[in-house]
Amino acid sequence: MSTVTHLRAYATVTGASARFVAPDGSVDHLDAARAADIRGAVLRRAADEARATGAAIELVTTGDRGEHRLLVDGDGDLRSLDLPVPEMDAAPTPSAVEASRPVPAITTPVPLSDSAPQERTSFIDTVEPSAAGYNPDGWRGLLYRLGLVQGPSKAEAARIEREQTVSRQWAGCRTIAVANGKGGVGKTMTTAMLSAAYARYGGGNVLAWDNNDTRGTLGWRTEQGRYDTTIRDLLPAASDLLSPAAGISDIARYVHHQSVDRYDVLRSNPELLAAHQHIAHAEFDTLMRVAARYYRLVVFDSGNDESADRWLRMVDSSYQLVVPTLASPESAESALLLLEALRERDAHSAALAANAVVIVTLAEPTSRTTINRIVTGFEPIVRAVETIPFDPALKSGPLRYDNLRAPTRDAWLKAAASAASVL
Repeated sequence: MSTVTHLRAYATVTGASARFVAPDGSVDHLDAARAADIRGAVLRRAADEARATGAAIELVTTGDRGEHRLLVDGDGDLRSLDLPVPEMDAAPTPSAVEASRPVPAITTPVPLSDSAPQERTSFIDTVEPSAAGYNPDGWRGLLYRLGLVQGPSKAEAARIEREQTVSRQWAGCRTIAVANGKGGVGKTMTTAMLSAAYARYGGGNVLAWDNNDTRGTLGWRTEQGRYDTTIRDLLPAASDLLSPAAGISDIARYVHHQSVDRYDVLRSNPELLAAHQHIAHAEFDTLMRVAARYYRLVVFDSGNDESADRWLRMVDSSYQLVVPTLASPESAESALLLLEALRERDAHSAALAANAVVIVTLAEPTSRTTINRIVTGFEPIVRAVETIPFDPALKSGPLRYDNLRAPTRDAWLKAAASAASVL
């Protein structure tokens, strides 16, 4: 069987924009007026590469419409590579089962009428996701119910699309690593807010895992459940939780449910020294099997020790990387150093860095010049940069999604959608 190798380009599509990585590694950011237009822009960009190289380009697209592989030539003609057809030396012959299958008595269908066949019409209406998600309130809701507004505004349509992305369900457990080697940059806050968004819109079954050797504080800023348990209590019970006889509710003894935000927290113990909370490579893998058994999504709140076994295994086990930073030069530099180190570590870590979402949180009122400098500095090297406005509810105390101002909630929803688009 022969194999043909093509130059490969990548495109990550989010809404009406895309990040295009050419075969030579150069990056372009494409924008279009509508989501439908951006796909045409991506294909045209791939066709330009094909003409320049004189050969067809394999285009791998990911983002809010799933993952696809296409072969694009210089004329813009394309064919799907999602389901490759194996090459055959000769036409296949019917199997013995097919040859022995009895022939029906009537081999020609009997038409119901002389007219051309009509497409079957179902009596059950199919509810489109966008229609199901549009339920405006306020003055626009009143106009909508009176028939004076026909559909969502541009902003409402964008919000509905983000809600659908955040509420997406996957076959198998997915994992997001929230990481930055510097302390105090918003890792715990980011973990809690992303977990709340995914659980509230997706129906729960989300775990926020405090993967921290050095006094992780996720448990301090979230609700405590009925049991005062931590990750050290879960480890000895792992074999029982993984047994066929275990029930879905058995995990509740070891995690702390957030009653309003709907996600669970796996705590570390901030009262113990790091030496007493060390999680080795094999122990992390066991805990990960437990998490994958009981949850559809895990969000890791990482520690600051990037050499720890549990930190490295977190990276190896993650589908997506989220890098929080404050709008300050020191925090942003630490985030940049992390991305650079991951690009050099291995292929998986480099892919995480390339598809990372950087979240810039304004811990205090900050000048637009400072914010723009940080955002524009990260934009060429990651998939998305999201900004969270200043909100007093994020500075201290319990982390609750409902305590945030409306613009802050919208910003976290947008950040959660950006992170989920490639899971």
